[in-house]
Amino acid sequence: MTLATRSDVILERLLALHPKKIDLALDRIRRLLAALGDPQDRLPPVIHVAGTNGKGSVCAFSRAMLEAQGLRVHMHISPHLVRFHERIRLAGDLIGEEELCDTLIEVERVNDGAPITFFEITAAAMFLSFARHPADAVVLEVGLGGTFDATNVVKHPAMTVIQPVGLDHLEFLGNDLAGIAREKAGIIKKGSRLVVGPQDDAALNEILSRADRLSVSAFVFNQDFAARQEHGRMVYEDGDGLLDLPLPKLIGRHQIENAGVAIAALRHARKSWGHDAAIERGLATVDWPGRLQRLHQGPLVEAAPKGAEIWLDGGHNPHCAAAVSRAIADLEERGERPLYLICGMLRTKDAVGFLNAFRGLARHVVTVEIPGEPASLGAGALYDAAREAGLDAAPGEDLEDAMLQIAARTHMDRGEAPPRVLICGSLYLAGRVLAENR
Repeated sequence: MTLATRSDVILERLLALHPKKIDLALDRIRRLLAALGDPQDRLPPVIHVAGTNGKGSVCAFSRAMLEAQGLRVHMHISPHLVRFHERIRLAGDLIGEEELCDTLIEVERVNDGAPITFFEITAAAMFLSFARHPADAVVLEVGLGGTFDATNVVKHPAMTVIQPVGLDHLEFLGNDLAGIAREKAGIIKKGSRLVVGPQDDAALNEILSRADRLSVSAFVFNQDFAARQEHGRMVYEDGDGLLDLPLPKLIGRHQIENAGVAIAALRHARKSWGHDAAIERGLATVDWPGRLQRLHQGPLVEAAPKGAEIWLDGGHNPHCAAAVSRAIADLEERGERPLYLICGMLRTKDAVGFLNAFRGLARHVVTVEIPGEPASLGAGALYDAAREAGLDAAPGEDLEDAMLQIAARTHMDRGEAPPRVLICGSLYLAGRVLAENR
């Protein structure tokens, strides 16, 4: 067995420790962390980020801005796109294969076969790794929800952030926006600071209600701070003044808002964390794969029509789709190209709601089953959803067939511009595309 496969074998074994993939509770991870010496209590200052959409982008911006001023940053994200190692970043670098394997085996041994979910036991490994490496800050992304998420064991985060709350993971969090917001607001801690990203009124009311009960001052988007695009620049503004900044490296108006939330979080968590020059460098260097990422090489790019733009985004709910469709519309204003979608989604997602965002924008969508993902919608079922959303569509056998179908539909021989292709609908699909196009 090679080192490259050893962690995969261990991770597969850990999946068998609990009959449910997701079972939101804190008793199991608290028990395990206590047996490990409570590593979550031995961390540098923590920025804890929850929300339905944009929380990963805020984590990426926060890390980039902190590292731009020379700080060492641990970061946790979930899920990963290609390799599990992406979930645990130690002082700037992804955890190595050997350390990941050794840490997973250690927490497995200490857990001693007790029931615990995959996310919980791997979160324990993450906390243990963080505690063993010196750093100046931790950027910690919530996995699911907030109150009972396995990351919600940090007692005194330096900053909590709640990004836009929407209807997603309905099978675990319910289909009521206020109730979902209440769960996500569970990360708010007495004595910690709070930054709130753009919210619907129902969600904002729940978040502010919990903040009031805990006497936590909330710093709210479009009330206490704002971020917007003006004349090809990004403007951030709060009570301390205005910053005239370059546009973020990440594409889309929603990323300007996400960057603004990250700036607010850093400036209000620690006075030393919000240097203007570091913010500028962070905006220019931020990296967040699978979020409106332009693909330039690989088999799918080679199969595409000559001159085509190929974009990849892992957003998977209607709120994400609306943000992505706005970004694509902005690209269209700068250069008109016919838009084609290659879409794959999980059965638990609102496929019709997602695809509705592209009505009137996309010329055609090819639906695919996500390779190797048992919970994927079939290409035929997703085709039905696309038709219900009012889109011209056809099912595809796989990603390559989908791209070949698009190539057959283009009319560059008649003077039409090369197409713009958006591969979208799922982080699992994005991960598979990146794995095959490295």
